Amino acid sequence: METLYIVLTLLGVVFITMIMGVSIVPQGKKYVVQRLGKYHKTLNPGLNIIIPYIDNISFRIVTKDIVLNIPSQEVITKDNAVITTNAVAYINVVDPQKAVYGVEDYVLALATLVQTSLRSIIGEMKLDEALSSRDMIKSKLKGAISDDIADWGVVVKTVEIQDINPSLTMQKAMEEQAAAERQRRASVTTAEGQKQATILEAEGKLEASRKEAEATILLAEASANAITKVNNSIKNELPVMYLLGEKYIDALKKLAQSDNSKTLVYPADLQQAIKGLIHFSGK
Repeated sequence: METLYIVLTLLGVVFITMIMGVSIVPQGKKYVVQRLGKYHKTLNPGLNIIIPYIDNISFRIVTKDIVLNIPSQEVITKDNAVITTNAVAYINVVDPQKAVYGVEDYVLALATLVQTSLRSIIGEMKLDEALSSRDMIKSKLKGAISDDIADWGVVVKTVEIQDINPSLTMQKAMEEQAAAERQRRASVTTAEGQKQATILEAEGKLEASRKEAEATILLAEASANAITKVNNSIKNELPVMYLLGEKYIDALKKLAQSDNSKTLVYPADLQQAIKGLIHFSGK
């Protein structure tokens, strides 16, 4: 019986050892094998044979494209504005050996490198340029990190800038600045309108005064012409006195007919004026 147990145990050990010597690598991955603590080889997808107890699969590396999210960070631009930005990088491990032994954690290292490079690139740009130049930032960022990660066995297929916005404090300051600018423009527009209205009003008054002066001059000239013609027609003062007396009597009639008139004032020489009228009419 003891011999049977020993044989079964040996068969079990052999079976387990054979299983340990066979490694099936799935598609999209590569395994890094160490032999006695030292890099030995990289297992490609498929069936692979290793030496049990001597060879050890130390790392399982994903060779498919990896989406690497870069955390948001605040960056100070060249003109001392604070903006918040983040990115996403698409990477691929082309050399598992370098990815394992070239850096301790290639994912963390790459994320940190993208963050620092992005901060450096935006720090050399002004706010307006940074907000409107995503493609340029993307191109510079990819070029900046490609050389540094060559020794890590990783390639960056593309880098996309997800968000690049002013910080909350900066947004508030920009909104206040925009509101102040709108208020300034409104004040300027109102002032310009009042100025134009004042100018037009002054020009209107000036034109009215000019027209009134011209009318006064025309009336004065007409009166002068009338007096000249009357004077040339009558040739003596008696008809003039008659006309003036007649006008005076008409004025007194109108004054007497007025409801507000209570008293009539006659001149001291009224009789002489009437006599003149009678004398003129008798002739």
